[in-house]
Amino acid sequence: MADIRKLTSSLSVAPQLTAVDIAEVNSLEFKTVLCNRPDEEEPEQPAYQEIKNAIESQGLRAEFQPVNGAEISDQDVDQFTAHLEGLPQPVLAYCRSGTRCTVLWALSEAGKRPIDEILAIASAAGYSLDPLRPRLEDRASKS
Repeated sequence: MADIRKLTSSLSVAPQLTAVDIAEVNSLEFKTVLCNRPDEEEPEQPAYQEIKNAIESQGLRAEFQPVNGAEISDQDVDQFTAHLEGLPQPVLAYCRSGTRCTVLWALSEAGKRPIDEILAIASAAGYSLDPLRPRLEDRASKS
C-alpha cells in the first residue's frame, strides 16, 4: 500500500512507488503521476520506465521531472509549477521519500500563500520544512 499524503485538493505526494502501487493510485482517482526522482539514485530502485508503463496501463498520465533533492533550483521549481498548472488533476508526485516533491510544492507556493501556512500544510503531511523558511521568504519577496 502506497504512503500517499495529501497537500492540497489537487496535489498529493508519496515515497517511491512500485508498479504494484499504481492500481491503488488509480482507484484513488488521481489523473497524473509525476516522478521527481532520477533513475539509478539508489540500487534496487524501480526504473521510471517500469512505473510509467504501469501508470499508462491504468489510463493515467505519466510525467517525469527528475530533480536532485540536494540541489533544487528555481528552474526546477518553475518547471514543477508549470506541471501542476498544466497536467490533469489531481496529481500524485513521488520521489524517494516524498520530501523533494513537498519542497518543490512549497517553493512553488511561496508568494501565493503565507509561509506559515505552507509550512503547516507540509508538517501536517509529515514533512518538516522549517529549515526552508529563508528560501521561501526569498522567493515570496520576488513574486
